[in-house]
Amino acid sequence: MTQHRDVVAALVAEGDEVDRLVASLSARQWSLPTPAPGWTVAHQVAHLAATFRLAALAAARPEAFKEITSRLGANFEANVEQALAEYLAEPRDVLLSRWRSERAAAEDALRALPPDTLVPWLVRPIPAAVLAAAGMTELIGHGQDIADALGVERRFTDRIGHVVAFAVRTWDFGYLARGLRPPEVTFRFELTAPSGQRWEFGPADSAQRITGPAADFCLLVTRRRHRADLAIVASGEEADRWLDIAQAYRGSPGPGRQPGQFSPTPPAPAAATSTGGLAPSTGVLSRPGGAAP
Repeated sequence: MTQHRDVVAALVAEGDEVDRLVASLSARQWSLPTPAPGWTVAHQVAHLAATFRLAALAAARPEAFKEITSRLGANFEANVEQALAEYLAEPRDVLLSRWRSERAAAEDALRALPPDTLVPWLVRPIPAAVLAAAGMTELIGHGQDIADALGVERRFTDRIGHVVAFAVRTWDFGYLARGLRPPEVTFRFELTAPSGQRWEFGPADSAQRITGPAADFCLLVTRRRHRADLAIVASGEEADRWLDIAQAYRGSPGPGRQPGQFSPTPPAPAAATSTGGLAPSTGVLSRPGGAAP
C-alpha cells in the first residue's frame, strides 16, 4: 500500500506545481503558444483536464468510462481535438476551475482504490497505482510545455521517480507507436535522481545501457527535449536507436522537439521527496492518456 500512497501523493504534489504555473495567468498568457505546434497554454490545461476526467471515471465509474471510450473513433488526433473542444469553449477562469475539479476527482478516486485494482484504460485495464504514475507523466510533459511558454525554469524533485519507473515499464511504446517490432533485448537504465540518489533498472550485464540525469530522462520520454539537448548517454546500438524514439505513451509521437531548440542546461536539483515504489514491473501497460502533439 505504501507504493500506491506514494504515487498518489506525488500526483497531488505535481498537480499543485502545475496549478501554481497557471493560477494567476493573464488572458494574454493563456493564449501564449507552447512548443507543441498549434497548442496554447489553454490547450495544455484543457488536455490535462480531459485526461484527468477520464482517469476519474476509470477509477470511480468504470462502466461510464467504458461507455464514453466506446464512442471514440480510430483517429487519435480527432479524439484529442474532440476532448479539448468543450474545455476550450469555456472562459479561462472556468477552464481553470474545471481543471482543478477534474484533477481533484481523479486524485480522490485513485486514492480510494487498492493499488493492484485493475481499472479500464484506453488499450487494456491497468492497476490503479500505474494509472496514477501515468497521470504523473502527463503532468511532467504538459507542465513542461506550459513552463516553456511562460519562460519558467522548473525544479524537479525525486517525485519524478514514478515517471522514470513508468517509462522503464513502457520502454517499448516508442516502437509500437511507429509500427516497429520491439527488439528482443533488455535495457539497463542507470539514472541519477535530483537528490543525487542512483536509480537502477534492468540487468547489470546488459550491453544496451541508458545513463544520465533522471530529469533529462523524463524530458526525453515525454518528448519535451531532443536527445541532443540532454545529458542522456546510450551504450549499445539498440540503446542508441532507442534514444531517438523513446516515449512513455502510445499515441502519435508527433514532431517532438528540435536539436538546440532549448538550452541544454539541466533543471536545478531540489530537495528529495518520496522515492518509494520505484521498482519496475513486468506488467504490460497501455498509454497514459492522449499525449500532446
